[in-house]
Amino acid sequence: MKKDEKTQLTISKILEAAMNEFGINGYSGGTINNICSTGINKGLLYHNFDGKDDIYLTCLKYSCEKLMNYLKGRNCTENPAQYMSARMEFFNNHSKETHIFFEAFLSPPSHLSDKIRLILSEFNSFNESMFNQSLDSLILRDHVSKSDALSYFHLMQLMLNGYFSSPAFQNMDIPEKVKLHEMTVSRLWDYMLYGIAKGET
Repeated sequence: MKKDEKTQLTISKILEAAMNEFGINGYSGGTINNICSTGINKGLLYHNFDGKDDIYLTCLKYSCEKLMNYLKGRNCTENPAQYMSARMEFFNNHSKETHIFFEAFLSPPSHLSDKIRLILSEFNSFNESMFNQSLDSLILRDHVSKSDALSYFHLMQLMLNGYFSSPAFQNMDIPEKVKLHEMTVSRLWDYMLYGIAKGET
């Protein structure tokens, strides 16, 4: 086996063990020792990664890339309902990636916030693009511009994520939190796009 192939195989084994560790215990509960207890040589781990933060961020990148590839492959870019359904399908079927993604999305380790924000930027841009395309199919009210609608979308997104990051949800397990979050996002998008009133009286 060539040296590059051997190195890549080592990295793959480390990341597989790290995905299991962070996918179950999260960042705060995950440890290098637990990762190495699966048969990973600690010297090789530190030869390929700078430490816990580096491995965690690599796992987050992998999780985000897997999520984005899944969403793009579902061809749901013009239908909000299909998009939300595809998101939920992914989260239901990829527990480790979902745990890592949602922890970083809602409660990131503070010292990694900037790096995490950069990793999540493609997902956030994709969300905005989905909402933007939904606006194209609507006739907006006379005093509401597309820019106004996008600003409102960003504001509601920040408020929603802040709500799910609050102490009220700290003791909720990840699967339950994900389900509630996605149901809330789906309803919120529907309300933002189509309103809550049946019609004028």
